[in-house]
Amino acid sequence: MAKYAILIYEDPTSYANGSPEAWAAVTDAHTAFVNQVFALGGCLAGGEALAPTTTATTIRGGGTVTDGPFVETKEAFGGFYVVEARDLDHALEMARLCPAPGGGVEVRPVVDATSNPF
Repeated sequence: MAKYAILIYEDPTSYANGSPEAWAAVTDAHTAFVNQVFALGGCLAGGEALAPTTTATTIRGGGTVTDGPFVETKEAFGGFYVVEARDLDHALEMARLCPAPGGGVEVRPVVDATSNPF
């Protein structure tokens, strides 16, 4: 099975003023997603939620360090999963189930470092 990253991009302001109940609903949705990955015959190889972009530190070309994200965008990279899937279609089937109500997800193959991907 190949590995695919499911990258979650959402509007970070959608979480800024959320209630504890709203946060619980989000975590419940992600728990359900993980269970659906296994039900579809996939495997979860990892994943994490990321702290808000306001906590980011960026190092740009030339080594300049700045506070904040690399670019200003409406949607920000908020977390990821790494799944093992039979092929891209299988990974997309799982990714369609990934909760991202404030944006969407991107699916990319994980590079096998033992071979040249380019």
